[in-house]
Amino acid sequence: MRKFLVTAALMMSTLAASSAAHAGYRLTILHFNDFHSRIEPINRFDATCSTTEPSKLTCFGGASRLKAAIDQQRAALKGKDVLLLDAGDNFQGSLFYTTYKGAAELEFLNDMKLDAMTVGNHEFDDGETALAPFLDKARFPVLGANVATDAASKLGNRIKPFVILERGGQKIGIIGAVTNDTPQSSSPGPHVTITDDAKAIEAAADQLKARGVDKIIALTHVGYARDMAVIARIPGIDVVVGGHSHTLLSNRDPKAAGPYPTLVKNPGGSDVPVVTAAAYGKYLGKITVTFDDRGVVKSAKGDPILLDARIPEDPAMNARIRELAKPIEKMRRQVIGSTGAVIDATRCRKQECSMGNLVTDAMLDRVKSQGIDIAIENGGGLRASIGAGDVTRGDVLTVLPFQNTLATFQLTGAEVIAALENGLSRLDDGGGRFPQVAGLRYSFDKTRPAGKRVVAVQVKQDGTFRPLDPAKIYGIVSNNYMRAGGDGYAVFAQHGAKAYDYGPNLEDVVSDYLTHRAGYKPYFDGRVAPAATDPGQDVN
Repeated sequence: MRKFLVTAALMMSTLAASSAAHAGYRLTILHFNDFHSRIEPINRFDATCSTTEPSKLTCFGGASRLKAAIDQQRAALKGKDVLLLDAGDNFQGSLFYTTYKGAAELEFLNDMKLDAMTVGNHEFDDGETALAPFLDKARFPVLGANVATDAASKLGNRIKPFVILERGGQKIGIIGAVTNDTPQSSSPGPHVTITDDAKAIEAAADQLKARGVDKIIALTHVGYARDMAVIARIPGIDVVVGGHSHTLLSNRDPKAAGPYPTLVKNPGGSDVPVVTAAAYGKYLGKITVTFDDRGVVKSAKGDPILLDARIPEDPAMNARIRELAKPIEKMRRQVIGSTGAVIDATRCRKQECSMGNLVTDAMLDRVKSQGIDIAIENGGGLRASIGAGDVTRGDVLTVLPFQNTLATFQLTGAEVIAALENGLSRLDDGGGRFPQVAGLRYSFDKTRPAGKRVVAVQVKQDGTFRPLDPAKIYGIVSNNYMRAGGDGYAVFAQHGAKAYDYGPNLEDVVSDYLTHRAGYKPYFDGRVAPAATDPGQDVN
């Protein structure tokens, strides 16, 4: 009898162990990315919600609503294993960053109690000047496996390649990485080197595995396309939580770029879930991942949570936001013009947009008397739309928050084509280099390989559009960031002749342009067109 009881007990123990192994370890990851200083709520055009807009469901996000949603989820998941991750680009995008240079964003991120953050490229927009004090006071790990600093860097060694966190007795490794083109898309400075993201992540994963960590998350700021094509296929990576491309994934929204999560097969044949949560704090990502006892992902389920007015805001944080807004309120409310319709910036990274037409028209208008023929502005530099009605200085500063200056120079027609090819080279990942233009019209074929996508180009001279002459010299106006080679426009830096980079601030140029055009009407004129509406002779 005693032998039977012992045998039964052993069988029950074995069954319990088997059941536990089958159930696996469950982890919920809350995440957001590309917050871009949207401390106040935004409307559907990604601009700051005005006090006159209806409150019901038309305003999204904001730091206080994001914190409230995080608190709600943590309360609902009490007793379960939860991580809160930030995939970078908290800097740049509103007057809060322009005024406080990262201090406001840091205060609210600390209040949210992040578990880890990766640096984004825009964290380097002011070199080390804003990022160093941010690192000084961050109460969470800031990661970047492919960020290397020298002895003279103010950043020191405070950006770590990875962190190991414990949840439910399990070790979880989190590796950070920033986009490889950060030196072109931002300004990390001479003491910071950005190495290859995939190689750095793989090396960090090897270190984590050597320490016995078998659950590894890549927290990346490299874009959805690269996350799927490269990062999710790195051996040892179990989950990818990404940012940079502002991609919406969803199982319910028909406009989403893909399912949430998107599953990618790794070299061992296992599914690696890839998630990202659009941008500007409009969504809070939520994914629950189940691992088996070997650390292999067995299931991954979730969906982003839309942060609309149904989610109440955190009252204490709201009070603090109002306090921080006081010094910028007078500047923000100064009316400088009006518009009869929305000036839209939501499509500026992939096609002609009405905001691109406004900004490049204003640039060209300012300097055309100096013999300038063509304006080129990177679509990613246009950070928000402007709603119909009065336009304030704050609206324009939200669109153009970088404090760039006008830069004028000369290029040959062949070099203009090279610049356009660069701008069209990253169509698939939503890169910010897409060329918005004035004084020029061009067509392109996105099915062609990068470097051969421009189909035809015409330049307006003496009131008439004529085919671009590859040998002729043209006057160009852009912004000083692009003129220095930013967003891959190396041709501007290397070949721009008779360059002058110290013109008026771009936001002032656009403000003045709107001031002298009361009731401005946004428009399209086909200056950027797919190949089917070819404006002239094929240049390739």
